[in-house]
Amino acid sequence: VKGVRTATGLTARVQSLSTNIELLSAIANDLGYEQVFEYQLQSLARPGDVLIAVSSSGSSANIVRAVDWANAHGMTTIALTGFGGGPARRRATVAVHVDSTNYGVIEDTHQACMHLLAQYVRQSRMPADAVATTTF
Repeated sequence: VKGVRTATGLTARVQSLSTNIELLSAIANDLGYEQVFEYQLQSLARPGDVLIAVSSSGSSANIVRAVDWANAHGMTTIALTGFGGGPARRRATVAVHVDSTNYGVIEDTHQACMHLLAQYVRQSRMPADAVATTTF
């Protein structure tokens, strides 16, 4: 959020579905680990929102279920995958696939993609002259 809002005034509605360990634990214990992201989307997501799903394999049930739910509810889905890409790669609206079987390479590339996405959103909301003169 901060990286996008600085110098743009853009107040993006951004929510990580993986940072609240207490909530993840409660959902996993009560409903199953495969529902930890889908369950949160049911409360937080709106049609037109974007889900960014990050999974080295693209096959984790919790990721695939979240992508499927988001697609069925009018969201755009972006899957960042590696290895073969799995179902997440095939089902996402946009797939960014790292053709590697090395976890470190895949994860580092996914992190770089997230930085690029934040910079793109940020700079696309700024006047061209401000982009050219702003230190990021």
